Amino acid sequence: MKYGYLGIFFSLALGVVGLPIPDEVLMTYAGFSVARGVLLMPFALLSAFLGATVGITVSYAIGLRWGLPFLLRVGPYLHITPDRIAATQNMFTRYGTYLLLFSYFLPGIRHLTAYLAGMAAMEVRKFIGFAYAGAFIWSMTFLQLGLALGKEWYRVIVYARHYGVWLLVIVILVLMGVYVWRKSQISRH
Repeated sequence: MKYGYLGIFFSLALGVVGLPIPDEVLMTYAGFSVARGVLLMPFALLSAFLGATVGITVSYAIGLRWGLPFLLRVGPYLHITPDRIAATQNMFTRYGTYLLLFSYFLPGIRHLTAYLAGMAAMEVRKFIGFAYAGAFIWSMTFLQLGLALGKEWYRVIVYARHYGVWLLVIVILVLMGVYVWRKSQISRH
């Protein structure tokens, strides 16, 4: 790991805010670096945890300060009605804590949950409790995965190169299918 602990911290902080950084791959490789003795587990975990918590806290603050006014202003152009916003806020009020805890494991979703928590004006203590617990569990999980892979890490790279394109194609096809299905549902009503 060329940039070590600072690289982990900044990559995760920026990745959780929403920059397209492959966080899971980074964390798994960090775990592999721990297995090789390049990094020490306590410092790798601390760097990952702090990076993820800084990123999610910044996202929460942005959502709290600017998210809802921005969405109310721009939403009509994106077919996002005030009723949809209210329904989303109600759903987030009901299930948001679980989303904060487990969304780290859902790429794309983890980037939105903190913004939604801010827009829903979730209580700061509740946000910190669940979001930070999720950051710890996620960081530890992927570091342990990289540690367990050990020498098999290179096999992961081969599989990712071989099947990664097909996985991307499948994801794009599924997203296109969902989009077409939703458009057909909207046009029926």
